[in-house]
Amino acid sequence: MPTSYDTPDVLDRREGPHGEVVLRRHGDRLEIIANGCFLMDTSDGRSERRLVDAALDALPGRDHPDVLIGGLGVGFSLAHAAANPRWGRIAVVEREHAIVEWHRDGPLSALSAEALADPRTEVVEADLVAYVNETSDTYDALCLDIDNGPDWTVTDGNAQLYGEAGLAGCARVLRPGGVLAVWSAQPSPEFEETLWNAGFQQVRTEEIPVARGVPDVVHLAIRPG
Repeated sequence: MPTSYDTPDVLDRREGPHGEVVLRRHGDRLEIIANGCFLMDTSDGRSERRLVDAALDALPGRDHPDVLIGGLGVGFSLAHAAANPRWGRIAVVEREHAIVEWHRDGPLSALSAEALADPRTEVVEADLVAYVNETSDTYDALCLDIDNGPDWTVTDGNAQLYGEAGLAGCARVLRPGGVLAVWSAQPSPEFEETLWNAGFQQVRTEEIPVARGVPDVVHLAIRPG
């Protein structure tokens, strides 16, 4: 007979402008499900942390670079960035109000409370695709983790972000020499080619070992100076 550990327990379910978003507890981990698609959970976090570190490693010599994180998720990327005094401003764009609330006052606050209290941190409730095309702010790094990768988006509208037009928006918010880091559950040679075609330089893909299955990856690219 299944136990409560084996069956996820739904903690909250919301309908928003982009569809359904669900927070579940499955044993000792919390999970976020968007439109029936598993996004992430609190079981590991090494690839989300590496996303932030890889971006910083690509910015040698910059004093307190500013970072824009696309997607709050379970908070691993934000918490890791805030734990590093080398970062300057840390902005996080999240379009799902429910996820922001789960971090501010809900079950995910244990992971992100300290980071949210950091004076460098700002949470922007907006759609990332619109934000990169409309904001006047610029950053030294843009870390994207809003989908399961360029070839596996949560909503159809996100797909445009990974084409040449969407990448032009990403380049728009990056300062010269700034780095774009994109998390993915699998490598995408097609996306690497698109990055080159969009004018980015030093395009490469870094593998991140995970507990089970094929490695996650971070796609890295530099906006020309």
